[in-house]
Amino acid sequence: MASLSAATAIAIIHLAFILFVLLGGLAVLRWPKLAWIHVPAAVWGVLIEFFGWWCPLTKWETHFLRAAGRAGYDGGFVAHYIMPVIYPAGLTRGMEIAIGLIVLIINVSVYVRAFR
Repeated sequence: MASLSAATAIAIIHLAFILFVLLGGLAVLRWPKLAWIHVPAAVWGVLIEFFGWWCPLTKWETHFLRAAGRAGYDGGFVAHYIMPVIYPAGLTRGMEIAIGLIVLIINVSVYVRAFR
């Protein structure tokens, strides 16, 4: 039970981090000092998508799912949880790069506006 709770908590934190990477730049418009946290997070998010890396949160979540007797999953968090909602066929490498570009474009646009 504790392992399943840990996996669930990590999945929630993981989703919150993804939302922060994608939309945190909007918060920078209101709180500019937040950029010191958001820029590294956004860079990390873009690099993960561009290079197909796995986030450490995915590894921990899978570890705790397996410890709880669940199957865990292959692929990353986005591929497992987010993409099936958006794209029923699954995640391809080209889609990962497109996600990275979307994150990059959104955040660069926000930062250009924030620092004008």
